[in-house]
Amino acid sequence: MRLQFVGCGDAFGSGGRFNTCFHLTGARTNVLIDCGASSMIALKTWGIDPNAIDAIFFTHFHADHFGGVPFFMLDAQFFSKRTRPLTLCGPAGLEEWYERVMETAFPGASKTKTRFELTMQELTPRETREVAGVQVSPYPVNHGLPGGPFFAYRLEAEGKTVAYTGDTEWTDALIEAGRDADLFIAEAYFRNKRVQLHLDLATLEAHLDAIAPKRLVLTHMSGDMLAQRDGVPYDSAEDGMTVDI
Repeated sequence: MRLQFVGCGDAFGSGGRFNTCFHLTGARTNVLIDCGASSMIALKTWGIDPNAIDAIFFTHFHADHFGGVPFFMLDAQFFSKRTRPLTLCGPAGLEEWYERVMETAFPGASKTKTRFELTMQELTPRETREVAGVQVSPYPVNHGLPGGPFFAYRLEAEGKTVAYTGDTEWTDALIEAGRDADLFIAEAYFRNKRVQLHLDLATLEAHLDAIAPKRLVLTHMSGDMLAQRDGVPYDSAEDGMTVDI
């Protein structure tokens, strides 16, 4: 199994990075986790075939995680001529948010019938479901209005486990999502500064023994965190970086 950081940036392009989008592949696995606004550019930068992707798992509906959907869909429909079925998965409200983002970007686009089978699945917190050969378990996290919906994910495929915090302040649900994962991808927006709705590294470190991941990679870093990462004893993501699991 391999995970590539198609984009690992925050919402504001800190460090000149693409928005959040991770590509998880294996012998039978080909999925994305999030698809931020710049993700179509990033996929083409790294030579990733979007038509080979079977599913996209969205943590939430902010533009830096969901805003790439119109570009992905219109490319599939009109340029790359996708025929492979595609499944979009995310929190409650997925279908309404899909229509909203498509209509905002390209009015009328949500009404166009796709040339390929498109399925949308709204996931339930702590309920494991199999999608595109992946056992996906979403966990509720705190990144906005109470109840969100905002997810962390635990994905299990081909004998490996990948977990991702999404964007969130600390919640004990991250222990459930990440415990003993082969790869734990964690937001580290700041080094020590605690702010609402985002995770700082100092708080994460206080809980790492409970999570006990085999490998930790930090992502979604602000300019402040990027300036301090050389002094941090953990891997930090770079756009295009691959991790073998």
